[in-house]
Amino acid sequence: MGDSGAFVFFQALRDGLESGKLRAAEPDPDAPTGWRVNAWVKQGILLGFRLGKLTALGGGEFSFVDKDTYPARKFMPEQGVRIVPGGSTVRAGAYLARSVVCMPPMYVNVGAYVDEGTMIDSHALVGSCAQIGKRVHLSAAAQVGGVLEPVNASPVILEDDVLVGGNCGVYEGTIVRKRAVLAAGTVLTRGTPVYDVVNGTVLRAEGDMPLVIPEGAVVVPGARAVTKGKGQEWGLSVYTPVIVKYRDEKTELSLALEDLLR
Repeated sequence: MGDSGAFVFFQALRDGLESGKLRAAEPDPDAPTGWRVNAWVKQGILLGFRLGKLTALGGGEFSFVDKDTYPARKFMPEQGVRIVPGGSTVRAGAYLARSVVCMPPMYVNVGAYVDEGTMIDSHALVGSCAQIGKRVHLSAAAQVGGVLEPVNASPVILEDDVLVGGNCGVYEGTIVRKRAVLAAGTVLTRGTPVYDVVNGTVLRAEGDMPLVIPEGAVVVPGARAVTKGKGQEWGLSVYTPVIVKYRDEKTELSLALEDLLR
């Protein structure tokens, strides 16, 4: 293709990502997880890093050195995205829908998709290729991990109406289904089992399947006892997320004020 042809392809890809017409992953009812990963999109994003050259970006107090293929995005009022002053950055190649609110400082990386009505609070991160649904709330210091490689791996996905509490972390391709609530301090990773005390089951990632948090689940930080060796002798326990309930009227009422504030 040559560098010139590759650059034309990359520019079209980046424009498609920013418009929301292209996505690193998209809903697919025929896929085992309900989502299809578009590996070729991730390959195109990685191509942009290879094509880019280090350059000075920004100016004044906000100056940076980064690949010229991924500058910070600039938004206009007619796009309907609210970027509150205070040091936030949305990287080129990320999509933010109308009515998204960004509280400073926060960061959205390349390939991310953030749908309508979502709030990204202070010190929150939306990692590369993460897929964020409608009316999601990422509370202060919430971290949504990025997954670029391997290219066929599922990115982190938060479906519609998910509430992510402060200081939460969602990593390694985890899928959080609609209306789930992650209490402050909850951390979800591929290697961490989730104990559903409501249904008496343990949720784990297996093989090509990521960790999947069920629709409407309310997840809190918990602990499980170490049952062998010195850990048992010393009375130690290790962290684990616990599903303590599923959303009900009381949970909905607790979120009503948040909806009004938006």
